[in-house]
Amino acid sequence: MIDRTDPRMPRLKELIEQKAVLRGEFTLASGLKSKYYFDGRKVTHDPEGIALIGALVNEVLEQVEIEAVGGPATAANPIVTAVQIASFTKMQRPLQGFYIRGERKSHGTQNLIEGNLPRTKGARVAIVEDTVSTGGSLLAAIEAVEAAGCKVAKIVALVDRRQGGGDALRAKGYDYEALFEADSKGNIL
Repeated sequence: MIDRTDPRMPRLKELIEQKAVLRGEFTLASGLKSKYYFDGRKVTHDPEGIALIGALVNEVLEQVEIEAVGGPATAANPIVTAVQIASFTKMQRPLQGFYIRGERKSHGTQNLIEGNLPRTKGARVAIVEDTVSTGGSLLAAIEAVEAAGCKVAKIVALVDRRQGGGDALRAKGYDYEALFEADSKGNIL
């Protein structure tokens, strides 16, 4: 469970508000129109931002029995790596990492999932993501991980736009949390 009283949360929120919330007219991956856009890469590629994200998400994942952490390419990639570094640094339980492509490669290994997804059937993994709107892309990534034989034990997002994605994940039985939520005007809560 996310510790909302953690003293690092206000600083991460401030970084998100300063760097990642853009105002204007945008079309989201879901096809929905929005007056704001959350560009998580502005925070996940900021040294302070990604250090905070890695530490906070790792602390959430320490509460769950998992072997690896992964997420949809490309937005989740820096989060996955930061969590791996945080888990290794604490040496409690170094996590393997992986990412799920939007579509299978047409060359080389032709993998849909890259990195170190556990090969043991039923292995428990966590999925991370920078933004959840309707949850469509996240559900597609989860489907690929489950088709590879793993069980998704936890899902953590940086920001939930409160557009039904979190509810859809919970309705399917997933343990889902977001560090922050955004209201319909893009205010980070």
